[in-house]
Amino acid sequence: MLGEIFYGNTLLQWSIALSIFAGSVVVGRILYWLFKNVVKKLSSATTTRFDDILIDTIAEPLTFVLTLVGFYWAISTLALPLTLGIWFAKGFYFLIFITVAWLVARLFDVLVQEYIAPKVASSESDLGDQLIPIVRKSIKLAIWVIAIIFGLDNAGYDVGAVIAGLGIGGLAFAMAAKDMIANLFGGFTIFTDKPFMINDRIVVAGVDGTVKEIGVRSTRLQTLAGRTVIIPNATLADSIIENISSEPCCKISLNLGLTYGMSPKQLQQAMDLLKNIAAEHSDSIEPKSLISFNAFGDFSLNIFFAYYISPGASILDTQTSMNMAIYKEFSEAGLEFAFPSQTVYHKPVD
Repeated sequence: MLGEIFYGNTLLQWSIALSIFAGSVVVGRILYWLFKNVVKKLSSATTTRFDDILIDTIAEPLTFVLTLVGFYWAISTLALPLTLGIWFAKGFYFLIFITVAWLVARLFDVLVQEYIAPKVASSESDLGDQLIPIVRKSIKLAIWVIAIIFGLDNAGYDVGAVIAGLGIGGLAFAMAAKDMIANLFGGFTIFTDKPFMINDRIVVAGVDGTVKEIGVRSTRLQTLAGRTVIIPNATLADSIIENISSEPCCKISLNLGLTYGMSPKQLQQAMDLLKNIAAEHSDSIEPKSLISFNAFGDFSLNIFFAYYISPGASILDTQTSMNMAIYKEFSEAGLEFAFPSQTVYHKPVD
């Protein structure tokens, strides 16, 4: 009975092939169980998570490879037509490349999730969070494409025409999406160079504003007037950027003009008031204010007042507070601000 022939092979040969394949499946499942229940428990006793992650990553691909090898071994014991045998051999080597790509893609996922993503998440910029999924998918796609091309080439297929077609299609896509690609590279440049961060005040392309969002394609600024300006990252990458927030402190200069009716005593009182106002704002300005009676103007006695806003303090809030204090103190002291005026002398005609 075992000698009877079915489809070119005896029943014994079919039984042996089936036993080899079934044995490889059983051994694969046992190996997978050992990885998940024995080896992983042993690795959990170590201080590092790398071995735990490695076990989880390679368990499934290794089980699949063992099953695939068992299937190919079982097929090789049978007397198959030449064409069918070649097809099985090509399919086996193609699946080996695919399995390697599967394993490499899983290892890359682990690298991103466990090591790269946490570091990016700790940064203030949202750009990394947006850029990582794109880079991650692009690299995984490249891994799979390379594996498929090598697998097909090893299987005897002419992949030259496929690569040429991909090259032409890629060139056409690059030409059509050149602005988008330029913005993506601009975003990557901002992410790596870090010329500014979220909530930094910058001046770029004639726009003065606070950075509210750094995206993959563009960056959003909020101007001092409260308007939102969207600037493409390619423009930012090619422009001169002045990061005001990175300066040690921000200098504010005022020229206060008092009327010519002020006495020397009142001018000194005005300068003393400015010193007191600066001292009262020591939590937001630096202790190095400059005050001087510096000019006799066309219609005013000019007092120069310069102060430096401390790093971290709000520029607009500090300016508002200082200006309100100056106006209040000067008004209460009876110190009048001058405005453009002209004195006309009339000479009577005899």
